Amino acid sequence: MELNSLNEIANKMVEKGRGILAADESSPTCKKRFDLINVESNELNRNIYRDMLFTSEGMEEFISGVILFDETLRQSTLKDNIPFPDYLYSLGVVPGIKVDKGAHPLAGSNDEKVTDGLDGLNTRLKEYYELGARFAKWRSVITIGNSAPSSTCIGVNAHGLARYAALCQENGIVPIVEPEIIMDGDHSIEESFVVTEEVLYTTFYELYSQNVLLEGMILKPNMVLSGYDCPKQASVEEVAEMTVTVLKRCVPSAVPGIAFLSGGQSDEDATAHLNAMNQILGDNSPWNLTYSYGRALQAPSLKAWSGETNNIPEAQKAFLKRAKLNSLASKGEYNSSME
Repeated sequence: MELNSLNEIANKMVEKGRGILAADESSPTCKKRFDLINVESNELNRNIYRDMLFTSEGMEEFISGVILFDETLRQSTLKDNIPFPDYLYSLGVVPGIKVDKGAHPLAGSNDEKVTDGLDGLNTRLKEYYELGARFAKWRSVITIGNSAPSSTCIGVNAHGLARYAALCQENGIVPIVEPEIIMDGDHSIEESFVVTEEVLYTTFYELYSQNVLLEGMILKPNMVLSGYDCPKQASVEEVAEMTVTVLKRCVPSAVPGIAFLSGGQSDEDATAHLNAMNQILGDNSPWNLTYSYGRALQAPSLKAWSGETNNIPEAQKAFLKRAKLNSLASKGEYNSSME
């Protein structure tokens, strides 16, 4: 596909004031979420839940794209039986698809992971394009520990991300490149900074080496945070400053936008950190900084819904509130008093 077409889609996904809804939970992950509200995780209930989110009136004001799971890409709205990709298109929202096969043990390593899914990916991408997907997502998982991450783990995951991205672009699909550094552990924010810098540098080296068009991709990184068990938790200002610094060092300005993952942060923290970064960069940012959140957008609505049809209006209201607050944060206009 021509660069202009990929760039047009990528820019639409990260336009100011809108972000990406990560609704690509696998069936096992969905079961964990549903277990918390005592709802059976079957195909119908998952369809009802996704329909509730996607048909929230005004959702498209704050959401530019939705990452779908294979099952969801093939499902439809409940009221009019419109395939979800077609329905999202009608709202001006870009449908996307998770294409990796999950993180698995990396041979020869000490409990590190490598993401599977390259085998047969080209064929799957062609099918997903026909089904309406115009972007895809691939997540790699990097952990921080006594001897981790190893250069081997960083290298093989960066190589896999680049191979995936190149295949996506050959099939007219914008790749979301997601090298996630897990914040579980007691490491300091300084350690997180060093690892994030190495991971991003290596990832972009591989993307360049494999001729990935930077103008036709989106980066989905972690924020630079203290490990969740670290005794000293960094402030919102420290997180924002260190994350912006590492992005300036590693991410070429040719990349249209950066859509952060929330990575287990609380709803409020994920929003506050994004807001502080946009306030630092202001109008001089080389990229649009926005959100690609899963739990940090969905958690309040999931709890409000609890599997009850009568609760759907309240659940949609909760979802729209979080989406609106993150929309404001993507413009540097959020304040905690809005909570």
